[in-house]
Amino acid sequence: MDAVLANAARPRKRLSVLPGFGLTMGFSVTYMSLIVFLPLSTLFLMTARLSWDEFWGIVSNDRVLAAYGLSIGGAMVAASVNTIFGVIIAWVLVRYSFPGKKIMDGLVDLPFALPTAVAGIALTAIYAENGWLGQFLAPLGIKAAYSRVGVVIAMILVSLPFVVRTVQPVLEDLDAEIEEAAASLGARRWASFLRVIFPTLLPAILTGMAISFAKAVGEYGSIIFIAGNLPGKTEIAPLLIYLRLEEFNYPAATAIAVGMLAVSFVMLLVINLLQAWTRRSSQT
Repeated sequence: MDAVLANAARPRKRLSVLPGFGLTMGFSVTYMSLIVFLPLSTLFLMTARLSWDEFWGIVSNDRVLAAYGLSIGGAMVAASVNTIFGVIIAWVLVRYSFPGKKIMDGLVDLPFALPTAVAGIALTAIYAENGWLGQFLAPLGIKAAYSRVGVVIAMILVSLPFVVRTVQPVLEDLDAEIEEAAASLGARRWASFLRVIFPTLLPAILTGMAISFAKAVGEYGSIIFIAGNLPGKTEIAPLLIYLRLEEFNYPAATAIAVGMLAVSFVMLLVINLLQAWTRRSSQT
């Protein structure tokens, strides 16, 4: 009897679909090492061939700094724009029913499947001075194609889905009764949104913004067609890396890549720390 009670009191082992921790952890570490850690370590090993003065001379070059500024600054602008309009689009898709809703929902994912070169050619055709939209912008003195504006437009296109698809599930899980309770207590719509809905959405919004920034800062295919690629003006860092590789100047290419990686990592780290802080604040 005591043995039966002891077996009943013993916690049951949870069955898992996948193998045990040791095996799955080994697969995870191996896969991450082959896909992420090994390429990044090779990047740093190639850069290590340069002395500090050589490395600093490459990354502090005026042309390289201009490319850094356009890639990172344009990505920040694109991520900020997508954060605002991505939340609006997610709100419309979740809260309203209208004809063509499924089509609109599907179009959000189109940049995922669309080849970046096709997107770049399409944007160039639309925003050129004789394009569908460019012909109306040109008389206003706005040059979209072959300018920094075109670079930001291309970044916005390819990174928009990340914000929408990050915020949309959180909105779907948000209970409408919370808003009804706030309204019954006399809260206006904006007050209800800012004090009830927005704190819940903020971690997802920051996550979507970080992913959108990461996608935009490394974008290449769609930008080179609409940018114009003028050194020091409309040249992005990925294109500069590609040009150095074509010159077989691998240390210089990896040095530019490491500099861009370091800046991007710091910015993503700041956004993730801010996201973690907002989550702790919402729980307290």
